[in-house]
Amino acid sequence: MAQATAEGFVAALKEEGIEANVFFGENDGTLMSVEYAKKYPILTIACGPTNSLRGASFLTGKENAIVVDVGGTTTDIGVLAQSFPRESSLAVEIGGARTNFRMPDLVSIGLGGGTIIRVNETDGTFTIGPESVGYRLPEKGLVFGGDTLTTTDVVVALGRANIGDRSKVAHLDKELLRRIYDRMVEMVEMAVDQMKTSSGDAPVILVGGGSILLPDQLRGASEVMKPEHLGVANAIGAAIAQVSGQIERVFSLDERGREQTLAYAKDLAREEAIKAGADPSDLTIVDVEDVPLAYLPGNATRIRVKAAGPLGSASAEQYEKGNVIL
Repeated sequence: MAQATAEGFVAALKEEGIEANVFFGENDGTLMSVEYAKKYPILTIACGPTNSLRGASFLTGKENAIVVDVGGTTTDIGVLAQSFPRESSLAVEIGGARTNFRMPDLVSIGLGGGTIIRVNETDGTFTIGPESVGYRLPEKGLVFGGDTLTTTDVVVALGRANIGDRSKVAHLDKELLRRIYDRMVEMVEMAVDQMKTSSGDAPVILVGGGSILLPDQLRGASEVMKPEHLGVANAIGAAIAQVSGQIERVFSLDERGREQTLAYAKDLAREEAIKAGADPSDLTIVDVEDVPLAYLPGNATRIRVKAAGPLGSASAEQYEKGNVIL
């Protein structure tokens, strides 16, 4: 499937007359070449939210923060650690299968710009999502002349956003709308709280087109930032991304000694980054983790190293063609 998808993208670009090097987003906020993506397709899963995290870091200059990416259907919350997405330390289920692959630490909730609001006219209770009109918001939302009450209609009716035609939601009960809005904000605040590793407040960056749903202050946030161009943070994150390579192995320090073993592991990580498409002349070691394993002989230790660098260009001709990131 990965091979068919990758080759389909490349063929589609050629049909449009776009001659360029093609790279795929990787779920640690970096990039990889088409061939590398075919070999390790699992690493593309959840690369969308991680691009938004990288874009949020670039737009605000913040290296450590909680990022709330609000789309049309869901809100994804992740953590920036030294400008890169924090990696999950737990096993992640994909399609019902328990995996031990590297995955970003994310929480997703069913709240977006197109989330459907259902109100019980009898007792005034309501539900928020998780269903959404998605990309059909411009035709389904009340403010656009549709027949479905969405979260976008709520914020427009309360005067918190100025899109569509506000007169089409003027008949809605303002007290009910305030209760709905308070619940929407509470959903995000609870999700942000889940991502914290301490009880103190943390900076929060709002990105994504649906971020108009949220206020300038959130409980648990030391500050709430809404950077310029927040609607295209995902694309910006992909455009500024570097190419990375990572190795994770168990080494015996008795064979080479600690310093030589670490140097060898770093060389292996650099090789992986080059295979993924990084420029061999400009590589940086961005993360090193060394965990001794007392239960194995030979002074064993588990070493994880990540290297990253800018997109490589094999030739001046390829450089002139440019790059396309998927």
